[in-house]
Amino acid sequence: MLEQKEKGESLIYDYLVDTDVLIWYLRGNSKAKELLKELNSFAISAITYMELVQGMRNKEELRVLQKFIKLWGIKIIYIDEDISAKALNSVEEYFLSNSLEIADALIGATALKYGLILVTANDKHYRVFKDLEIKVFRP
Repeated sequence: MLEQKEKGESLIYDYLVDTDVLIWYLRGNSKAKELLKELNSFAISAITYMELVQGMRNKEELRVLQKFIKLWGIKIIYIDEDISAKALNSVEEYFLSNSLEIADALIGATALKYGLILVTANDKHYRVFKDLEIKVFRP
């Protein structure tokens, strides 16, 4: 469980939400809205945030994304040496056999490092992570 101290409060996160789920939410998908409301609080990888920014078409969409992150109190987890090393080893081991992508390796490694449940619709991307707990989202 990841804890964040903010203004004297201890916020606890059990979930790491993958990029695809947030894209569904931002597109207005009702199942994604229900899911995120159920999770209450969650974290995302810095990779997820960057992927979302790359999908923005203009500055107004970027402002909406930033407002969403702030309003929901979403914790962005930055990549550190442990996450990088786990992702690197995973890509070496699984890219040729399973086409493990860099972003998925970093997101999976982040969830593993902090013991978070990964919420994703792309569960097949993360099957190579044996100890990773996944909550599958179906839009």
